Amino acid sequence: MNTIEIKNVSKKYDGFFLNNISFDVPAGAIVGLIGENGAGKTTTIKAILNIINSEGTVQILGKDSKRDEKEIKKDLGVVLDDSFLSNYLTPKQISSVMKDFYSTWDENKYEELLKQFGLPNGKLIKDFSSGMKMKLKIAVSISHHPKLLILDEPTSGLDPVVRNEILDIFRMYIEEDETRSILLSSHITTDLEHISDYIVFIDKGKIVLKAPTGELLEDYGIVKCTKEEFSKIKEEDYIRYRKSKYQYEVLTSDKDKIKKKYSISSIDKPSIEDIMLFYIRGER
Repeated sequence: MNTIEIKNVSKKYDGFFLNNISFDVPAGAIVGLIGENGAGKTTTIKAILNIINSEGTVQILGKDSKRDEKEIKKDLGVVLDDSFLSNYLTPKQISSVMKDFYSTWDENKYEELLKQFGLPNGKLIKDFSSGMKMKLKIAVSISHHPKLLILDEPTSGLDPVVRNEILDIFRMYIEEDETRSILLSSHITTDLEHISDYIVFIDKGKIVLKAPTGELLEDYGIVKCTKEEFSKIKEEDYIRYRKSKYQYEVLTSDKDKIKKKYSISSIDKPSIEDIMLFYIRGER
């Protein structure tokens, strides 16, 4: 079962085209959405949430995202760059407001998250640091027990300690109910290596890669070789290559096959960032 099904979603702006995006978010999974700034990650999320008019279809929790928008959003937790929370409210006042929005608002859960995050209940949001504001947005997004979280760059600009705290909250959210899902946009690929089940890579408005995170980290490899060695590798056996003055680096999706076929003994294990850079900067 899929929590989100996105089919042929497109959106045109001056100088940018989100081009027939299609992917799924399975129930119980965390899907990481990656790409350069301006690649289309935020546009994709806004299209899913029906914040912008777009072509194509989006199904969320088995319902049409446009026709059933009001019903769907009761079961969504959303964190965007703009929190839509007044800077002149306190966390305690926010809880009073959210009770009117969500019949499932859990004040005890909210208070528990505020304590866990070290957020003062009576302090104005305008006096919070960027890390505190992000923690507050996440606490608000989770405290009505949503079935789906959609998060746009929730760890951007935060220090590693705070980022780890937030990633732990996401893990707990999934572990509490295996039918829940998260769609998480981030340019911090190391975070996604630790938490995501699947990666969707967008470049220049197109999806160039969709795969399980474990497959990317375990099956892919980077071959470092001479020009002569590179000339022996068939084009069908690699994805992209990069060359420097003294060597070639070759990205393959099947490192074991490359080892056997070309008797190559040394292949480096790539990070998701390495894979992303090969797709963006490499040659074919």
